[in-house]
Formats: sequence, C-alpha cells, structure tokens
Amino acid sequence: MTALFGIFLNVLTPVFLLVALGYLAGPRLSLEARTLSRFAYYILIPAFTFDVLRSAQIEAALALQMTLYTIAVHLGCALLGFVAARLLRRSPQMTAAYILIAIFGNVGNFGLPLAQFRYPDEPQALVFSTVYFLAIAGISFVVGVAAANWYRGGSLRAVVAVFKTPALLAVPPAMLVNWLGLELPPVVTRPLALVGAAMIPTMIVALGVQLSSAGLPRLNMDMIVSGVIIRLVGGPLLAVALAIPFGLSGLERSIGILQAAMPTAVLASIIAVENDLLPEFVIASVLVSTLASVATLTVVLALLQ
Repeated sequence: MTALFGIFLNVLTPVFLLVALGYLAGPRLSLEARTLSRFAYYILIPAFTFDVLRSAQIEAALALQMTLYTIAVHLGCALLGFVAARLLRRSPQMTAAYILIAIFGNVGNFGLPLAQFRYPDEPQALVFSTVYFLAIAGISFVVGVAAANWYRGGSLRAVVAVFKTPALLAVPPAMLVNWLGLELPPVVTRPLALVGAAMIPTMIVALGVQLSSAGLPRLNMDMIVSGVIIRLVGGPLLAVALAIPFGLSGLERSIGILQAAMPTAVLASIIAVENDLLPEFVIASVLVSTLASVATLTVVLALLQ
C-alpha cells in the first residue's frame, strides 16, 4: 500500500496537477484549447521528436521490433472494441466509436511524462517512449479515421493525412542526422531543445483546458466498456501477452506496457467531431477514461519493473 501511494504521489500526481491547472485556468483565463493544441501539434512535437531522435542510441532492429509490437497491441485493442460492440448489438455508428476510443491512447500527454517520472535514471526511457508514441499515434490515426468513415461508407482519403503529420515528418531528417553522426551547431540544437522541452507541460495543460469544456458526463455502460475496460484494462493485458512472442523484455517491454495502459486521447474526440461520430459520447468517454486512469495507472506503474 505504501508503494502504491508513493507511485501515485510521485509519478501520477505531478501529471494530474498540470491537468487540473489547465482545467481550472482554462475558463478563467479564456484559454483556447485549440490554440494550445495546434501550437503543440505543429511546433512543439516536431521539435521534440527531432531533438530526441537525432541523438538517440537505439538499434534499427529493436526500433522495428518495438514498432511492430505496439501496432499489434493497439490493433488488438481496436479488435476488442469491435467485438464488444457487436456482442452488445450496438449500431455501426456506436461500433465505430468503440473502435476509436479503444485504439487511441493518450501516449503524448500522459505516456511521455509518466515514462520519464517512472524511470528518471534511465536515459533510454524517453527514446523508447518516443518510438512508441510515434508508432501508436500513426496507427491510431489511420484506424480511427477509417472507423469514423467506415460506418457511413465514406471515403478513407483522410487517412493519408497521417503521413503529413508534423511529428512523422520530423523523423526522416532526425534519423539521417543520427545515422550520419552529424554534429549540429548550438544555434540549431539549443532552440530545438528549448522548444521540445515545452512540449510535455504544454500538452498536459492543454488536456486540462480541453476537458474543462467537456463538462461532467452522464456515465453509461458504453463509456465503461470502451473507455475503461477495453482501453485501460485490455490495453496493458494485451501488451503483457504480446511482449513474449515479440521477444521484448526489460525497459522496452515495461514502457510498451505503460504506453498501452494510457486513457483515451483527446485526439479521439477531435476525430469524432470532425466526422460527426457521436462526438458528445466520445468526448464524455475521454473524460471518464482519464479519470478512471488514476486508479488503473497507479496499479500498472506499481507492477512494472
């Protein structure tokens, strides 16, 4: 019990305090969640990605292994969402919402800082969590947009947008600098480091601002099944099970499990709004999943080595 409380206090509480700061300050200071999110999306995240990957020490084979592993885990989450919705005889629209909520973990706002706080003495923790972050964001965006269009037979052309996201566009030049062993001048690296360091706190505060505009949800079974049981419980259980066939162990396994345990991301609600996919339900599910993750993430963090 003491260990659980220590993890809750020292690992989770700092993150949720920043979420609470955004939640309270957002409406009082008239902060725009969209402005904060776009600032992070187009500027902070690419700078962070480039800064981490340009000097990361990770074998290409291991990075590919981790990428395939986490894609398999999150596709498994999407499948669980689909099966659960079908067993409950939900409509095609609700089935698509289940899939979106189940696959889209909040690996940016929550996953990256929690990995840093849980493993403060492991320099590779940030590298591994960034690799997972990019892979999960990519597959979640593709499947999420596909599901949002599938239920009404719409076009899937929007999925192509994933390959135009700023974070993924920053990967090739960063890896080129890394592989060639290039030493960039301080006039380039220092601004990148400063801007990249602002990413995590900005994204967490932005999450609080976004949640403050959602209001308190009316809890129902669909929110519990999709946002809590599948996303928060099914995600880490799948990650534990699939780590064995993918041959992962140690720190890369632990961070993979942690990233799979994240609550549903706010980006899921943005996709729902843009595609008219039960936006009120998805937004409420994001809030329910985030609140429930206080308990589930404490347990997951305590069990990880």
